[in-house]
Amino acid sequence: MNIHTILVAGNYEKEFQEQLPAKTSQSFRFKHMDEITEEDLAWADAYVGFKPCPGFHFAGIKWVHSFKAGVNNYLEIDGWKERDILLTRTVSTFGQKISEYCLSYVLRDLQFHHYFGIRQREKKWAPKTPQMVKDQTIVIFGTGEIGQEIAKVFSSLGATVFGVSHSGKQKEYFQKVTKTSSSSTLTAQADWIISTLPLTNETSKLFDRTFFSKLNGAAFINVGRGHTVDEQALLEALNSGKVRCAVLDVLETEPLPESSQLWERDDIIITPHISAVTELNEAIVCFLETLKRIENNEVLPNRVDFLKGY
Repeated sequence: MNIHTILVAGNYEKEFQEQLPAKTSQSFRFKHMDEITEEDLAWADAYVGFKPCPGFHFAGIKWVHSFKAGVNNYLEIDGWKERDILLTRTVSTFGQKISEYCLSYVLRDLQFHHYFGIRQREKKWAPKTPQMVKDQTIVIFGTGEIGQEIAKVFSSLGATVFGVSHSGKQKEYFQKVTKTSSSSTLTAQADWIISTLPLTNETSKLFDRTFFSKLNGAAFINVGRGHTVDEQALLEALNSGKVRCAVLDVLETEPLPESSQLWERDDIIITPHISAVTELNEAIVCFLETLKRIENNEVLPNRVDFLKGY
């Protein structure tokens, strides 16, 4: 594939100039998302950005690169396969960031931070023995780069880590990986469920009443996609004790409306989609590495599989 003209959705020329090689055969055009015109789209061989611009269409575009790991906003556009257009996504330190995010909330729980905070405000000396990570069973849904990195972190601390994926293919750092269809044998023994799943037809509302009914007081962390969770079913599971607590970095509606019941729960922690914020410099480096691979006709590890949706 020959890429000559690249449209960047955002005024990032300074950041790109710091990363671009001294000599490049491509022409770049940097435009704010709302200022991109029909002429810009017709000019471009490639489109790069966090999301499609208003009125986005392929025109002469051959390649689209997402500055984010997720590509759901791009997949909503029709015509990818018919036009044989390449879609790639950003791969960077998301795994490390999300691993640290998950670990922080697991440790917060095991070390009773909330309990001791209350006791301090009450001026009460009330010892309680912390638990250890090594005694936890953790089931991670999604065994890709991010899921593997989370598994690596927790297994290094001695936890029993299982994985769940569409294929059930065994991966490093997991004691066992099973298919989604047979995951209940693992989730029944879980202390923690961590979801890193993308949103696909198969994962939409995967975590529903049936799923939660088979848990035995596990804590639930979602760092994947909000629409993989039936939020009403989660609330019911919390009320029944099937789920002990939940940490939600992604939600069905973002920003979460003030009217949502989720805000009011002491057994839910909500963070505003910050577990793996994309750093622009990292995203640019990934884009340039992908461009180089395209020029050299090399395999693209960050190419999106349209059947899988990621």
